[in-house]
Amino acid sequence: MTLKKLLLTFSLVLICSLSLTEVKADLINPSSLIKPKEVVQIQLTGLMNNDNKFKDSGIEQTWNFAHPDNKKNTGPLPNFKIMIKGRSYQMLLNHLSHTITEVGSSDKWAQFEVIILDKEKIYHKFNWQVEKYTMDGPLKDCWLTTMVSSPIPLGSSI
Repeated sequence: MTLKKLLLTFSLVLICSLSLTEVKADLINPSSLIKPKEVVQIQLTGLMNNDNKFKDSGIEQTWNFAHPDNKKNTGPLPNFKIMIKGRSYQMLLNHLSHTITEVGSSDKWAQFEVIILDKEKIYHKFNWQVEKYTMDGPLKDCWLTTMVSSPIPLGSSI
């Protein structure tokens, strides 16, 4: 390979890497300034628009706000993607609308009733819980999802 071809190949790899980094940088990261209901809203909006920024960007956005204990239970990101695309949670992907209603909270946790209208125009209800992360580190005082229930089908909008 000539030096010119090698430099061109390296440049293309670098540009592709930077482009991917820029796209992934568009995802929202946890912050202690983001309130509990906003966490759920960020996750649901991501799932509603799953492939808008890049393939599975909504799932990755949701993963960003998963509590570390929750991540231990679901396994690494590839496993989480499989779980969300599976039968139990696939209705969250590219859903048409959602409502978020707080059903209880304290200074350490908040629970919400989430109702989504899936792309087949069927309503589903979820219980969605977030907790304030209390350990030291970059996630300290951030609200993160600790639990999403199995969906409860509520019937069709038709």
